[in-house]
Amino acid sequence: MAITTNKRSVMTLHSGATDIASHRVRIVLAEKGVTYEIINSETRGRPEDLLELNPYGSVPTLIDRELALYEPNIIAEYLDERFPHPPLMPVYPVARAKARLIIYRFDREWSPLIRKLESGKVAEAKVAAKELTGYLTQLVPVFNTSPYFMGDEFTLVDCFIAPVLWRIPVWGLNFSPAEMRAINKYADRIFQRDSFQSSLTEAEQELRKAALREESA
Repeated sequence: MAITTNKRSVMTLHSGATDIASHRVRIVLAEKGVTYEIINSETRGRPEDLLELNPYGSVPTLIDRELALYEPNIIAEYLDERFPHPPLMPVYPVARAKARLIIYRFDREWSPLIRKLESGKVAEAKVAAKELTGYLTQLVPVFNTSPYFMGDEFTLVDCFIAPVLWRIPVWGLNFSPAEMRAINKYADRIFQRDSFQSSLTEAEQELRKAALREESA
């Protein structure tokens, strides 16, 4: 049955159970304490009701009354403006621009690698894992410097990075012991946030548990 956006008073999120972009949006929604309905949608099937809202049939797709948004960065910034407390972007224009540029660079550089890691093609995934490991290794000094990526405050940049770090065991990324300690120190701080815990689907929890069990076997 198709969803009519103009009759819904509660936000609706079309989300993939293990989709990393959907995970980012779920973190933002949880940080804001927004009440919303979730519809688990698989992009491969492109359900008819989702296609009516989003011409690409992709997740995440957020419905807020008559508005349908379907690009994760746009959704995240919309939610931050729609629900200003707590703020997830810096107050000053220069810092906000820097945050947007960081997210843009991560998206441009990491997203193609993530698609290869999740493609099921072993050779492509192996090369992508090595490249993504290199990118994350470059961030170790930042992880060692401050509680969150932009400093003392949790921002949309952290919402972008957190789902990637959650999937490190799943993708089999390898770091030196010192690098892993720095990454885990930053990651654990985020993973312990109530918002992050409530953002996780059962499938995402099981993915990580299974990967960690395999590592320790």
